[in-house]
Amino acid sequence: MDSRLIVALDVPRLADAEALAARLDGAVSWFKLGLQLFPLGAMDLSARLRAKGKKTFLDWKLHDIPKTVERATRSIADAGGDMLTIHAEPDIMSAAVQGKAGDPDLNLMAVTVLTAYDDAMLTEMGYAYTARDLVFRRVEQALEAGMDGIIASPLEAVEIRKRFGRGFLLATPGVRPAGADAGDQKRVATPGEAMRMGADYVVVGRPVAEAPDPVAAANAINAEIAEALGN
Repeated sequence: MDSRLIVALDVPRLADAEALAARLDGAVSWFKLGLQLFPLGAMDLSARLRAKGKKTFLDWKLHDIPKTVERATRSIADAGGDMLTIHAEPDIMSAAVQGKAGDPDLNLMAVTVLTAYDDAMLTEMGYAYTARDLVFRRVEQALEAGMDGIIASPLEAVEIRKRFGRGFLLATPGVRPAGADAGDQKRVATPGEAMRMGADYVVVGRPVAEAPDPVAAANAINAEIAEALGN
């Protein structure tokens, strides 16, 4: 397996998520638990996966008043996880960093601009920035706030590394194997492209979870990542 692949367990039931994780046991070491599983006991699932040696990416995208985010982050850090997403607004990120309280196991990841958004959607929402410019502004703010990593499209990864270096984690959603349906994603790249662009991790959901053979799909991505890295 390649530890750089994070598979999103975006399935409707907790039992389905646990079954998919078990099926992928020899091919995947990281699993993303998103909002779909949150009300179903995702933190308990995270604990069970971590007890088996897996790592969990808690994609909760925390966004509330700073004190609430601080307290929520502290609760999540106490419960255990390996990555947690926070919306990249300065006060929100600073609160999350305070809530983490020095927990070395939990990496706080700043969500810059969702990969389902493009320039037209940001304009409609009232933003003056293009998606690309807003990503770079939020990366700068995230690093100033003390975040551990960045969530950004692969299409911005090269410039992020050029401007800000490699002293932080970079995980890229919106990753699709060649020929796969982009679905609702607007800013996408293949796993190999994402790694060559500077990603540390690629997040893949439906192309693995909905594949006829999820293990074969995951292993194909692992092989593509290894080839891109020259391994």
